[in-house]
Amino acid sequence: MKNKISLFLILFLLFSSAVIARSPKNIIILIGDGMGINQVQAAYTQNGGYLNMTNRCPFSGLRQTNSANKYTTDSAAGGTAIACGEKTNNGMVGMSADSIPMNSIIRLATLKGMSTGVISTSSITDATPASFVAHQPVRSMQEEIAEDFLNSDISLFIGGGLKFFEKRKDGRNISKELTDKGYKMAYTLEDVQPVENGKLGVLMAEDGLKPVKERPANFLPDATQMALDLLSKNKKGFILMVEGSQIDWAGHNNDKEWMVNEMLDFDHAVGIALDFAERDGDTLVLITADHETGGVTIANGDYEKKEITVKYNTGGHSASPVPFFSYGSGAELFSGFKDNTASFHIMKKLLKL
Repeated sequence: MKNKISLFLILFLLFSSAVIARSPKNIIILIGDGMGINQVQAAYTQNGGYLNMTNRCPFSGLRQTNSANKYTTDSAAGGTAIACGEKTNNGMVGMSADSIPMNSIIRLATLKGMSTGVISTSSITDATPASFVAHQPVRSMQEEIAEDFLNSDISLFIGGGLKFFEKRKDGRNISKELTDKGYKMAYTLEDVQPVENGKLGVLMAEDGLKPVKERPANFLPDATQMALDLLSKNKKGFILMVEGSQIDWAGHNNDKEWMVNEMLDFDHAVGIALDFAERDGDTLVLITADHETGGVTIANGDYEKKEITVKYNTGGHSASPVPFFSYGSGAELFSGFKDNTASFHIMKKLLKL
């Protein structure tokens, strides 16, 4: 009997150690807005059969994307499902379908003393980043979403949306109010290099940034690296969300070249995140999408010639499941076919939030 008890204790301790070993200190969430599996395949082909997300992540899966009130989601409901772990209605950010504000994974991490950040190639008040920071019934309420940043205690945000902070209908200057709360506010990445400490907000454009070929070179990868340099100084860990917003915009425009270029730019940021995770050894990297845009199908292609033939079935969103890739501590828990709300609950459990 004593031997059986001893064996049980040994197995229990071994199992507990394994669980602890899987828990990350940091999480980097990268969301390719509008990125379906065929957007991945198009970029993979035009890049000669290589992407960071496909070639460096050992675990993958698919996510269902329907919202609470529609079979085909929008970015607000899709982003909220990832950020808050609950279905909501299309158009709502950071709120349940019955209009109750919900704590996002970033808010829970902030309350625990972790550093937190969001980066976007759209306005930082747009649907996806707003889902992690704000609580509003309609995604178009971007001035109200900007106000929500005041009460978020988020450590860092980088993207567009200057007019919603400083050129408002009510005359308020939210950037000034954030400065009064201890934020360093800037308008280019160069204005804040090197990053030393403190809270940071960078507003790079009046609304969304320009397409990848027109905005500052390597903005998204450079912003990702800057955020990691700053957030990783917190010994309690961090959560960072990085959005490649304009994969979606290109899909709405049925523009293959724009779509692939945005995909490759997003994957460059994925590479920065994976490089950090490899060096750090205690970071979980998650790569997914809020929904698919364009109903993309692959008609033909050639890896050697780096050519791809894409056809679009819609100028809107589709209800197709979206890809999910993961790397690092606890990555295996995210594989398989799951609902888009699942990641929140797994992250919450891993971080003991």
